[in-house]
Amino acid sequence: MRAIKDAVHGYVEVDGVARDLLDTAAVQRLRHVKQLSTVRLVYPSANHTRFEHSLGVYHLARRVLDGLGVDGARADAVGAAALLHDVGHGPYGHQTEGVIERRLGRHHDDVDHLLADGELAAVLESHGVDAGAVADLIAGEGRFGQLVSGDLDVDRTDYLVRDAHHTGVPYGTVDPGRLVRALRFVDDDLVLGEGNVATAESLLVARALMNATVYRHHVSRIAGSMLERAAEALLDATGLDAERFARMTDAELLAALRECEATADVAARLAERRLYKRAVWAELDAVPAWLLDADHEEVRALEREVAAEAGVDGRAVVIDCPGRPSMPETETRVVVGGEVRRLREQSPLVEGLQAAQRAQWRFGVYAPADAADAVGDAASALLDA
Repeated sequence: MRAIKDAVHGYVEVDGVARDLLDTAAVQRLRHVKQLSTVRLVYPSANHTRFEHSLGVYHLARRVLDGLGVDGARADAVGAAALLHDVGHGPYGHQTEGVIERRLGRHHDDVDHLLADGELAAVLESHGVDAGAVADLIAGEGRFGQLVSGDLDVDRTDYLVRDAHHTGVPYGTVDPGRLVRALRFVDDDLVLGEGNVATAESLLVARALMNATVYRHHVSRIAGSMLERAAEALLDATGLDAERFARMTDAELLAALRECEATADVAARLAERRLYKRAVWAELDAVPAWLLDADHEEVRALEREVAAEAGVDGRAVVIDCPGRPSMPETETRVVVGGEVRRLREQSPLVEGLQAAQRAQWRFGVYAPADAADAVGDAASALLDA
């Protein structure tokens, strides 16, 4: 048994297959991928990593399994999936996820290729844990997959509490102890037991407040959009293998961006926090429907059109359109009066939070400070046309 001191959960006890997985290169790599990527340019103390988050998810998963009386081989598989749920992330986590999906056709939850052979596969096999079953759990498949990736997953619970702790904001107010004790299965659906509507609401409120103040802060969005464009330019300019790109650490990606002529300026801006500025910052109702539904190539074409209209280099315009707002946490199942209901059917908070999310939604066009006015005028004219 190995006991690891964690800033959020205290001592996390790790044994068996999870203990051996900790020492693999794939898991140790997560020490070098920040959990909040560009958010640390807003909150200086947000330097925690996906490694410690993975430990936290494993810890919470084991507590839920203990409460449900699940042990043996099934518990080992779920615990392994909890610990490995983020091994598919590329450098800077979600900030490069779109690039990886477009280049390789897979989401970070698609980890079959990482578990099929090599070190991770060998560790799982040595403990009699089926690698395919672990990959399915990480993808959210099956009864226990909901615990790893679902409306009530322990991933969400850990990152809300952990991200609030490390940013110092008072909004990730979720009680993990209450949550893990309240989880149970009803007809193979993971639900919160009777008397836990407020527990479900706390998840919803915490996520909504963290979205507004942390995850979607405009500075982080600008930096993340710049990083995504630079990653694409790096792959195009250097012929860097997309598989190699997907396994980089944050520092390795930044170094590669610095060494490439096409991306050196953006790399310096990210490293020195000399970010682009908001040329356009528009509310949901001001954005035409066609743009909300535009795909990646259509957005890139619009960037080039705005740049040409403004008379600036094409790399000086970044369009950030988050897509239509959604709140999947409203689908959380909770038992009320012996009946399983969706939170959106039970809680009067849902409608207000959905309205707040729509009001907070913003479309952004970003450009260097000396080009922001010209880019803003050009973008506004094209969008109004």
